[in-house]
Order: sequence, then C-alpha cells, then structure tokens
Amino acid sequence: MSVVLPDLKYTKEHEWVKVEGKLARIGITDHAQTELTEIVFVELPSAGKEVKLGDVLGNVESVKTVSEVFSPVSGTVKDSNGKLVDSPELLNKDPYGQGWVAVVEIADSSELGQLMNADAYKILLGE
Repeated sequence: MSVVLPDLKYTKEHEWVKVEGKLARIGITDHAQTELTEIVFVELPSAGKEVKLGDVLGNVESVKTVSEVFSPVSGTVKDSNGKLVDSPELLNKDPYGQGWVAVVEIADSSELGQLMNADAYKILLGE
C-alpha cells in the first residue's frame, strides 16, 4: 500500500502538491516512485521558467523507463531541487521530503480546486 499524506493535494499523473502560501512545492508520489523502481536520473526545470497547468516540468529516469513530471499548476518556477542531480535516489527514499522536484509560484489559485485530496487519491489507487 502506498503512502498518501493527508495534507497534500494529488494529480491523476501521481504528482503531489504542498501549497505554501502562493507557492506550490511539487514532487512525485510514493506510488509513482514504487512503480518506477530505482530512479537513476532527474531532469529539473530552470528557475524562471513559465509553466502552464499540465506542462512538463521535468523528467525522471529509472532503470525501467523515463517518465515526465507534469506541473499541477500554472506559474513561474522559483526553485528546483538540485540535490536530485547528484542523488536521484532521494525520490525513492523520501518522495515527500528531500525528494521534492520543484517549487512553482502559483499564477491562478483556482487551479488548485482541480487537484485531489488524499482520500480521492487513495480511491484512484484502489486503496
């Protein structure tokens, strides 16, 4: 059973969002990292990049496949997790902590209403 944290929002593509005021901290869920298995490379967005809801933020490469990380909100990338460049395994070890991918300044907070809460995400996972 995947870990699903109650204070986060989730997407159908298995990204999580922690809303911090006008910022959205974004990562991949425990379910996503489990499915990907051993993560070996992460491509991160550059600070200042403008993204729209659903745009590709970056890529996560595992021993099995390459998966895109989609932006759950529109806005401007403020930060990305440089630790993942040298330690991509943080996505496997700590997907909700040190394994975050990017921080986006939210342009339209109404988009947050399209995200799932923890209970809805658990239903999506069939748990």
